[in-house]
Amino acid sequence: MTVGTDSPAQARSNAPHASQPPPPPDPGTDAATGMEEGPGIDAVTGIGAGPGTDTATGIAGGLGIDPDDLPDGLVVADEAGRIVCFNAAAARITALPGREALGRPLDQALPLEDLKGRRWWALTDPYGGLATRRGQPERNLLLPGGREVLVSARYLRAHPTGPVRRVIVSLRGTEARRRSERSHAELIATVAHELRSPLTSVKGFTATLLDKWERFTDDQKRLMLETVDADAGRIKRLIAELLDISRIDSGRLEVRRQPVDIAAAVGRHIQAHTTGGQSPDRFFVRVRPDLPELWADPDKIDQILGNLLENAVRHGEGTVTIEVAPTTDTTDGEKGTEVTVSDEGPGIPEESMGRVFTRFWRGSKRGGTGLGLYIVKGVVEAHGGTITVGRSPRGGAEFRFILPVGTPAHLL
Repeated sequence: MTVGTDSPAQARSNAPHASQPPPPPDPGTDAATGMEEGPGIDAVTGIGAGPGTDTATGIAGGLGIDPDDLPDGLVVADEAGRIVCFNAAAARITALPGREALGRPLDQALPLEDLKGRRWWALTDPYGGLATRRGQPERNLLLPGGREVLVSARYLRAHPTGPVRRVIVSLRGTEARRRSERSHAELIATVAHELRSPLTSVKGFTATLLDKWERFTDDQKRLMLETVDADAGRIKRLIAELLDISRIDSGRLEVRRQPVDIAAAVGRHIQAHTTGGQSPDRFFVRVRPDLPELWADPDKIDQILGNLLENAVRHGEGTVTIEVAPTTDTTDGEKGTEVTVSDEGPGIPEESMGRVFTRFWRGSKRGGTGLGLYIVKGVVEAHGGTITVGRSPRGGAEFRFILPVGTPAHLL
C-alpha cells in the first residue's frame, strides 16, 4: 500500500333526478348544484376548496390549485351522471381529450370493465345503488383496447343517505405498479439464484459428513467444514443486503452517528484485501490534511468502503487509488469529507452511467448480486451525502462520495 499526503348511461336512468325536476333546495343548500353551501365545497366539482374558489372553473384560487395540476386523473360527474370535470392527467391516461369528455355521460366517457369483462358502472351503480354507499376502493380495471388503469370512486351526498350529487373518480396509470412488480419479481429471482448455490453446498457437505464421518480424515473434514462456513457467510451477507434494501425503500434506515476516522477505516479495508492475497502495491492512498471531524455510522461507512473497494478490485485493473480530502461541496455548503475510489480498468460505458446505482446492475459477469451499489447510494444519502460515478483520469471507473460533517445538534 502506498500512502501520500498533500498540504355511466344506466346511471342516468337510475339517477333520482335525471327524469324529474329536483325538489326545492333545503335551507343552506345551493339551488344551482344541490350541494350544501359552505366555504369548503366547490360548486362545480364538489371538491373541498378554500375561500377564493372560482366556481366557473373549479380552480381553488386561494390555494393556486387547478385540477390539471393534480398528478392523478380526476373525473367529476354531476347528479345526472354527466362529466363536469376532466383534468389533464385523466385525458392522458384515457387518451380522451378533455373537451370531448365534458358533458358526456360518465359510462360513455369511461367505458370501464373489470378483468372478467363486466361493465363496471352497471355493477357499481353509483346513482341507483345503496344509499349508504360512499364510494369504491381502488381496483384494476380495463379501458377499451385492454389498457389497464387503477380506479377509485367517491360518492358525494347532500346528507348521509341522500341522493348522489357528485361522483368523483380517481384514475392512475399502472406503469409504476408494473415497474414495482417487475422489480419485486427480479429481486425474488435473484435471491433464489444466489441462495441456491451455497445452500446446495451446505446441504451436500453436511449430509456427506453425517453419513460418512468416520471415512474422512481430519484434513478432509476441516476442508468441508470451511466450505460450509464460507457458504453460510455468503447467505448471511445476502440476507443483510435484503434487509438493507427493505430499510432503504421504506425510509427506515437508521444512522447511529459517532466520530469516525475515515482514513483509518480505509486502511483497515486495504489491510483486509492484502491479507486476502492482494498485493500491497495495488493500492495507493492519499489523505489530504485538515480533514474535518466526521460524525457518521461507522458500520455503514465500512459498508460503503467495502463495496467500493471490492468493486474496484474485482472489476477494475491496475492500481486502485483512494483519496480522502476535505470539501465544502456538500448539499448545504458546509464542511464535509470527500472520498474518491478509482481504478485503471476499462471503466463504465457512458450509456450505463445512469444505471450504476439501480438494483441488479452488474458491470461485468464476475459474480455479485448487483445490489451493492444500490445499497451504497442509499446509505450515503441516509447520511445526507451524495455519490457520483465517472471516469478516472487513468480510464477506469471513479466513484466519489461526499459526507457532511453531520455533527449532532446537541453538540453545536
